[in-house]
Amino acid sequence: MTGTDDGTKAGTRGPARASGPRVPAPWVRTRLRAAPAAALALALLVALTAALAAAFPRAVDRYEDAGLRRALDDASPRRTTVQFFAPRPDIELSLGEGENALREAALRKGYDAVLAAVDKPLVADRAQSSYGVRTSDPTGASDSFLARPSGLPPRVALVAQNALGAHSRPVSGRLPRATDPVTATTSAVEAAVTTETARTLHIKVGSVIHVPGLERAPLAVRITGIVAPREPDGAYWMSTPLIREPSLIQLPSDGGTYWIGALLLAPDAGPVLLGTPGKPERYWQVAPDTSGPTAHDVSGLASAVAALESGPGLARIRERVDPLTDATTDLDEVLSSFTELRSGIAPLVAVAAFGAGTVAAVVVLMASGLAAERRRGELALLRARGGSLPGVLGRLLAETAVVAVPAGALGLGAALLAVPHGRVSSAVAAALAVTVLACVALPVRAAFAHRVVRVHGGREDIASVRPSRRRTVAELTVLVLATAAVAALRRGGTDDAGSSGGSGDQLVALAPVLVGVIAALVLVRLYPFPLRRLAGPAGRLRGVVAPLSLARAGRTSASTALPLLALLTALTTAAFGGSVLAGVHTARDHAALLATGADARVEATHALPTALPGRIRGTRGVREAVPVSVAYRAQAGRGSGTAGETAALVGVEPGPYGQLSRELALGGFPARTLRATGPGSGSGGDSGKAVVPALASPALADRFGTAPFSVRLEDGSTVTVRIAAVRDVTPAVPDLDFLVVDREALTRRAARPTALLLTGGHLDGAALRRAAGDGVDVRLRAEVRAAYVDSPLQSGAERIYTAAVAAGAGYAVLALLLALVRAAPERSALLARLRTMGLTRAQGRRLLVLESLPQALLAAVGGALTGWAAIRLLAPGLDLTAIAVAGRPAPGGTARLRTDALSLLVPSLAVLVVATGVALAQAWWTGRRGSVRELRAGDGR
Repeated sequence: MTGTDDGTKAGTRGPARASGPRVPAPWVRTRLRAAPAAALALALLVALTAALAAAFPRAVDRYEDAGLRRALDDASPRRTTVQFFAPRPDIELSLGEGENALREAALRKGYDAVLAAVDKPLVADRAQSSYGVRTSDPTGASDSFLARPSGLPPRVALVAQNALGAHSRPVSGRLPRATDPVTATTSAVEAAVTTETARTLHIKVGSVIHVPGLERAPLAVRITGIVAPREPDGAYWMSTPLIREPSLIQLPSDGGTYWIGALLLAPDAGPVLLGTPGKPERYWQVAPDTSGPTAHDVSGLASAVAALESGPGLARIRERVDPLTDATTDLDEVLSSFTELRSGIAPLVAVAAFGAGTVAAVVVLMASGLAAERRRGELALLRARGGSLPGVLGRLLAETAVVAVPAGALGLGAALLAVPHGRVSSAVAAALAVTVLACVALPVRAAFAHRVVRVHGGREDIASVRPSRRRTVAELTVLVLATAAVAALRRGGTDDAGSSGGSGDQLVALAPVLVGVIAALVLVRLYPFPLRRLAGPAGRLRGVVAPLSLARAGRTSASTALPLLALLTALTTAAFGGSVLAGVHTARDHAALLATGADARVEATHALPTALPGRIRGTRGVREAVPVSVAYRAQAGRGSGTAGETAALVGVEPGPYGQLSRELALGGFPARTLRATGPGSGSGGDSGKAVVPALASPALADRFGTAPFSVRLEDGSTVTVRIAAVRDVTPAVPDLDFLVVDREALTRRAARPTALLLTGGHLDGAALRRAAGDGVDVRLRAEVRAAYVDSPLQSGAERIYTAAVAAGAGYAVLALLLALVRAAPERSALLARLRTMGLTRAQGRRLLVLESLPQALLAAVGGALTGWAAIRLLAPGLDLTAIAVAGRPAPGGTARLRTDALSLLVPSLAVLVVATGVALAQAWWTGRRGSVRELRAGDGR
């Protein structure tokens, strides 16, 4: 027989064999091809979680940065500008040296030194910053053509500020010039005024204003032009508002008034101010650039401002400019108010973030647990055939990383595109944390499950697996942490937590989550016992569904803790978050109601016109208009009143006003409480002789008791009152001590209404203002409420909070689905076996529903109780005022957290509905597949 060299027969055709050793197929590629659906599901989960985690810090940065810009923009440039000023040059200098110090070149040199002392992140807006010289004490101008409201001559300030031409446009005439070198003895200079100053003070082009001189003849200031500011609201004009428009000053002694205005000299005409008694001073005004700073830079901004006010920056300026240079600004107060508001909001957002993050982490762990359970036999076989634990874990880590790392990068990219503003580092760190958790969850789970080589595993239900000592210690540790967090929050509150910024703040934010964790651990240990006790009586019932479902529910898998933890945490966070949002809306509604006293308020400082109530009642949407007369500065006391006894006296019609108070729940009372009886009562009567019953605030009731006392009104009339009832609030007066009496007991003049309290739906503010006319203030409750939400910090925090709660709820539903998917194969096999024994499809559906119902009911009831307990425990330390009214003055006191029934019940009912729906769907799908496939020989299920 002839053969070939490789041993095959001659003439035989067969496949050519490789000359070298066989190379096994790559592990990762093989595993991905074997389970593409599982890999795709893991990729989607990681990408979604990484996107949400990366978007969260950037969204927080976005609304915080917007809040900082709003705070800086809302504050006037006079508050945000850092102003440096130095007195006139040292008197020991010669007159020529003093004059040179006030020229533009010297002031420009000082301006450069000031800008050099500004440290980042504070950046000067050079276009709006300015410098110059001015008289700090305006002097009188006796020219007869100037406006004199009460016969007093106006006062004028001389200002020589740089870049006048760049920041204004001439309306008439031209800009002032200083052709010859100006000195202290110059007899005449040119100046310009703004359009507002010219109109108010009656100044025209060519007018000559004489300013008193200092040991010399008066200085003649000729007006060469009237200018209009190019940016009237910019820092160049508003850092010193007097240069833009004059101010009317009222003397405290006799009530006389006079105007103060500014005359704008040429930038190089500063030396002439030395010849006036106006106390000239040099100044440099640094306007901050409000477009660049972010909320992350607030601490650096505050440090830079402090350095300029009284720190190293001011020291450098004094060294290079003048030793007597001083600085002033309110920018530090603006930053402080923003920081205070952010500190009040941040802990509340952190609670939602930690809750949603915990649920998302649990879902990722559950997904890895599902994969580990699906591959239990495979991994056990690898270990039994000699696979080392590090080798197996390395392969698991590699195949998971191949899927998770690109998915995490994709999620990060989507977050960066969806939220383009914010710090990239925080987003990368959040996405990286999600990716790392997804990569290591499966290997770590496999390491614990397969650290010991075993071929067959025992039962792992609650009846057979007992808690280990390590688990007991871990649960006790979590219990201690939760107790410490709750105690810290009750003791210090979120305000202290937000200001400290330490690890204790994170513990406080984790408190609701830890409460849910403790509840989950306790319920997992306790709930099988009542089910087992019910299984005995259920066994005596007819039928097999009830006892079998209770028996199976009582012997559920020992891994129930994770899905229960996810559900309880999500329900606790949802209840907590819903109660926070409901509390914020309630606080705003209550504050707006107290501020207006009704749905709308029409008020004037004088008596309202007689025809006005009729016009207001005829306006669309007005249901009722209750007239009241309010004397805000009435003097109450036994004998002569003093300043300390000031109270608001409110004259009302007892019937309509009492009904309004009852409808609004603002100190309602029966009409008979205020009925004025007795001699002297009635409109126009001698009200001082009758004792009038009054409704009083608690402070006045404590002070005067029930004995009669007199009240002197602003018009000089008096009324004697006796406190008949005490109420904390009343619609007519929002935040003052008050006395409410029957209008019939007041004089005709005092009883004339000064305000109308309106009720109705869909009130038209524009129509009400047209009907009210000039000189009457109209405030709508809806408008006042909207004013409480004027900061992006508030609206942004509410959106983030809502999104976090919604994300937590979505992940909780996903956790419930994962738990049911994990048990689906075993349940399908059970139904198939039971159908061969005669179980009907309807009984199968009831069996699955009743089996899943105890856990769902446990999660729903436990979640509602845990949420209620968390709110009750943490409410004393939570202050919702910051997020509700943003630091604006609002009556009503502190806004506290209260339980919201809908936030407790709706998520819990949703859990029951989802669990029941999934069980029914599983029973339906199993019935369609039939029993043959589920009963294959060798199936380990």
